[in-house]
Amino acid sequence: MKIDRLIGILSILLQKEMVTAPELAEHFEVSRRTINRDIEALCMAGIPIQTTQGVGGGISIMSGYRMDRTILTSRDMQMILAGLRSLDSVGGSGYYGQLMEKIQAGSSTFISGRDSILIDLSAWYGETLPPKIGLIQDAIELKKRIGFDYYCPGGDSKREIEPYYLIFKWTSWYVYGFCLLRKEFRLFKLNRMDGIRHGETFEPESEIPLPDLSNEKIFPPRGRVKAVFDPSLKWQLVEEYGVGSFTELPDGMLLFEHEYADDEGLISWMLTCRDKVTVLEPESVREKLRQIAEEMAAKYTSS
Repeated sequence: MKIDRLIGILSILLQKEMVTAPELAEHFEVSRRTINRDIEALCMAGIPIQTTQGVGGGISIMSGYRMDRTILTSRDMQMILAGLRSLDSVGGSGYYGQLMEKIQAGSSTFISGRDSILIDLSAWYGETLPPKIGLIQDAIELKKRIGFDYYCPGGDSKREIEPYYLIFKWTSWYVYGFCLLRKEFRLFKLNRMDGIRHGETFEPESEIPLPDLSNEKIFPPRGRVKAVFDPSLKWQLVEEYGVGSFTELPDGMLLFEHEYADDEGLISWMLTCRDKVTVLEPESVREKLRQIAEEMAAKYTSS
């Protein structure tokens, strides 16, 4: 959208002393003519933009300029405040709440209407999460390595990484950085980390690859499961995979077919469904569920 691009261009101009039209065109994947029209639109909005011709020239904002908040609409401000409020739900320090107060100061007429979006990023382990986020944020800002104990299905280990990003994805928080043990960029789940501590200062990589957070990359399909669910679990299938993930059979049972990433995750999910599901394929998962059921039955059978 044009308004998004205009705000993006203004943000770049406020951060850089000078930028060229070809650089902006490449960044926003539009033509140079479009960028020229955008610059004209910003000038008409009252932004004091100046252009310099020749070698070393480009586009810049006159020194001393401060952005007028009214370039953002009331709805824009509501979205910004919703985002800040969501970060405050896990920040623990109240920093984002103070920032909201600064933005809202003197803006009662500009920010109209009630909040329509409320986002809470906190988790069940809410007491331990804010300190971890605070330590990692400081490490990223100060360019310090972090060490920690890590617990995962493959076993316990001690890790040290050069942190670059805090990420909220798949209802959990992660830190993305260069792992000194594995010699590659990796994601680490915060609620599997313990004893986080700052280490030595590091020099950031010149080329930092952005994390590929697509489900296909993080959870590549391993196989396809075929199972029959009791109608009482229709809500769970809809919640997890959508209304098109199953076919209703003549007897009312639900035939479910879908790709899955790993046996352990699939087996754990099937066990939560108790006797309300019957796995048809793959055979390896059927066999594992049978073994678990026999072992559980033996454990709880009275001698």
